[in-house]
Amino acid sequence: MESFPDTEERLTLEELRETWPVLSAEERAEGFALLDRNDALDFFLTLSPAEKKQILLAIPEHEGRLWMCLLPPDDAADVIQAAPHQFREKLFNFLDEKTRKEVHALLSYHQDVAGGLMNPRFARLRPDLTVDEAIRYLRLQAQDQLENIYYIYVLDEMQHLLGVVSFRELFKAPPEKQVREIMESDIITVTEHQDQEEISHLFSRHKFLAFPVVDAERRLKGIITADDILKAVQKEATEDIQKLGGMEAINFPYMQISFFQMLKKRAVWLAALFIGETLTASAMVHYEQEIARAVVLALFVPLIISSGGNSGSQAATLTIRAMALGEIRLRDWWRVIYRELGMGLGLGLILATIGFVRIILWENFFHLYGPHYFLIASTVALTLVGIVLWGTIAGSMLPFVLRRLGFDPASASAPFVATLVDVSGIMIYFTVAAILLRGTLL
Repeated sequence: MESFPDTEERLTLEELRETWPVLSAEERAEGFALLDRNDALDFFLTLSPAEKKQILLAIPEHEGRLWMCLLPPDDAADVIQAAPHQFREKLFNFLDEKTRKEVHALLSYHQDVAGGLMNPRFARLRPDLTVDEAIRYLRLQAQDQLENIYYIYVLDEMQHLLGVVSFRELFKAPPEKQVREIMESDIITVTEHQDQEEISHLFSRHKFLAFPVVDAERRLKGIITADDILKAVQKEATEDIQKLGGMEAINFPYMQISFFQMLKKRAVWLAALFIGETLTASAMVHYEQEIARAVVLALFVPLIISSGGNSGSQAATLTIRAMALGEIRLRDWWRVIYRELGMGLGLGLILATIGFVRIILWENFFHLYGPHYFLIASTVALTLVGIVLWGTIAGSMLPFVLRRLGFDPASASAPFVATLVDVSGIMIYFTVAAILLRGTLL
């Protein structure tokens, strides 16, 4: 790898961005030190918490304090959570006393609830202030690293939320009017323990820039902004996609996770799926005599079980996505199963028709399946209807079962559903064959 230029030269932001993914921690710190101060600020604020942590621990301590102090409390909390336990105290010590208390309070919440995502710094006013007094007061607050002042929250002496006023409305109002006269008291709030998924739906529905976070007594604890929830949802979506691929969630960028960590994350699920697939071999052994008498049946086993697994994977993916978007809830399971019954039957008939025609044509052109080819084609066709129908139902219902048991529905990964359907597919196939081919091939 080419070395960075001497410290007399400056590294451009574009050059660092281009090489960043393949740099080691030491090289990243060296490159960061070579940036222009303004570029370094812009770049630092766009890094992930894990990358910020990496920089802060690699640069001199006095510089680490300066950079850490630039972060709002919620971002500082994310950085500390991303650090190994032995380094967290060091990062805490980079903060001033006020911010340290705010970060400690944030870390008492789970990461995926409103309290763990909120910023405790927000613009606040008393209801009895005049508009002119409020503007002067906000000018002082703006120096305190406020997250934003698009919305100003009106609180009483006990910090109970009374109303909200936009910055625009405040400037439009006559100077002598009181804040209580222009504030909006009908406010949509989120609770401090509300899940990030529910909050993302609120942002999507109402298009607000921020939501206030309140406790059980309606005291304002902080605010969640749109970019806060965007980062949280992006992280959750990444984890869901990884689970859908049949592996544990990886909390680091692909190029930064170590080989053995990656091996462990992927091997656990792969081994579990492999053990599950051994049940398919056990089912095949159970029908060994049928296979020995009609070897031609074995030719269609991959076709049968892959069709069931594919239909189940489709249904599971669609159901998990609909759950994540709030389009369906647990109580909607009967509507989903009713819909998927028709869908599974329709898909099964389409594949059955293709499979039936394919066997008939191949027999007429190549004479591969013997004198009982019509019964074989019928067996494959009926099995495809049954296995696709079963796969669709199983794939759509498994996320509901997992959600009901308190697990992440995304754990109903495509490989997991395929493994589940494979075993039952073998049983359906040979049961249909035993009925249709008795007295001929069997």
